[in-house]
Amino acid sequence: MDAQKPRITADIEFDQDGFHTGMLRVPHSVDRSAYGHIPIPIAVLKNGDGPTLLLTGGNHGDEYEGPIALMKLLQHLSQTAINGRIIVVPGLNFPAFLAGKRTSPIDHANMNRVFPGKRDGTITEMIAHYVDTELFPRADIIFDIHAGGQSFNHMPTLLIYPPQDGVTREEYLRLVKSFAAPHAMVMDLLGEDRTYGAAVERQGKLFLCGEFGGYGTCNPDGLAIVEEGLARLLRATGIVRDDAAPAPRFDTRYLQVEGKKHYVFSPAMGVFEPTVKLGDRVVKGQLAGRVFNPHAPWSAPLELNFSGDGIAVCIRSFAGVEPGDCLVLLASDTTLR
Repeated sequence: MDAQKPRITADIEFDQDGFHTGMLRVPHSVDRSAYGHIPIPIAVLKNGDGPTLLLTGGNHGDEYEGPIALMKLLQHLSQTAINGRIIVVPGLNFPAFLAGKRTSPIDHANMNRVFPGKRDGTITEMIAHYVDTELFPRADIIFDIHAGGQSFNHMPTLLIYPPQDGVTREEYLRLVKSFAAPHAMVMDLLGEDRTYGAAVERQGKLFLCGEFGGYGTCNPDGLAIVEEGLARLLRATGIVRDDAAPAPRFDTRYLQVEGKKHYVFSPAMGVFEPTVKLGDRVVKGQLAGRVFNPHAPWSAPLELNFSGDGIAVCIRSFAGVEPGDCLVLLASDTTLR
């Protein structure tokens, strides 16, 4: 047996023309099901020799704009004329998606922190390994759709990773412009390299991500941005020739997270009171929020200040905090060429 071949199998045709639906079968032998598996829905539409676009949602199970946008796309995908291939997985970490949790209820793993995964790992690691070895290599362009989930609220933002090569960079930024999100942001995860995006970059594929809501709900405005942007992205790639794709509603504002000075973390346990709102412009030294001690409510709260200037793009939604919790994320205006 090939030691690198994923444990997960697929009952779907990736290379035949037409619209195909099926399941990724994740082996899962447990007390209630000795020979069982976890089925993850997947769909493929293929025709012609154009590029392949991989669309995924549900990397975190409590983020709904992506899965709903992709499930709505699947309602009419079979009738869509294309030149290329579209692979759609609306609920990538399916156990987490069904549970409505950021992490899997089976192994408690965060899929976006286990790439490139493991062939013989936990359920989440096996899914990541399959994506890294079977789906990424098939794709030319990859879009993984996120939101803030239960613990965050996020401005609607396309997260971008511009290549350094001039020609590739120009093509990439053309796709970013076609999506026409209100904001496009170069993220800095402070050296974290176990993410879906880091795995895509290692394979040299064009990668888009995005944050389109929060609070563990489906934001109608964020959903509309995703749906409209997807229609324009499909046209911009040449996979779909649809002159009816909606016109852009936003002039994209470009932002960049500049390292740890743009993060505010809680140093203590307590109850968090934010003092800024999404989209507020702040300056270094300005009050970011207060952490109250519920065990000594008469004590003065701990006041937290910003370490840099920027715009509040992401704010914690849970009031209860522990040391190390991210409370606010900033970004600065930037120009991409």
